[in-house]
Amino acid sequence: MRAAIAGVPVLVVLCVLPIASCAPGSDAGGPLAVAAEAPSRTTGPLADGRPGDGTRTANATDVAWLQLAISMTGQALRLLGSVRDRTSDPALIRAAARMSEAHRAQLGRLRELLRATGVPESDEHEGHDIPGVVTADDLAVLGRAQGPAFDRLFARHIGEYLRQSVLVAAGERTSGADPEIKIFAAALSRARTADLAQLPS
Repeated sequence: MRAAIAGVPVLVVLCVLPIASCAPGSDAGGPLAVAAEAPSRTTGPLADGRPGDGTRTANATDVAWLQLAISMTGQALRLLGSVRDRTSDPALIRAAARMSEAHRAQLGRLRELLRATGVPESDEHEGHDIPGVVTADDLAVLGRAQGPAFDRLFARHIGEYLRQSVLVAAGERTSGADPEIKIFAAALSRARTADLAQLPS
């Protein structure tokens, strides 16, 4: 994932440090193919939401996490939006509706935080087979499923997405620099953990 921070192109690898290795060729690093050519930072735009204050900094990990979380959340919303038409399970329909409402608010906040860094939103993850990102192919398969078959596929995809969301947020909390972004990563991790616990069995 490339992001330009303060005019410097940065390729960031977001590693969940307690879990995944960043060593070249490590399978554990695959889900978060995101770290660093340079420890570049942007200063100013994140200062209490006001540009130029310079009291806060966002590093490459902050930006990489925001971009990946935006992509993951947006694709998950497409998956959640398909539930009502594909299942007859009322508990699943209720869970998807609740998660959709929360995810829309979370997506808005992620975009707000990214705008404050001065880095534009990108679609670099679209079409990539990254664990936790629901792809167009996944959605096509789900679109052909109905009833219990859909329920099983949905549970697998949404479960993988939620677990990876928690792992990626842990990487941001460990390696990010901006306090506000790290606080939101912690809040998002708690919300996604709660979503996992509340999924119908």
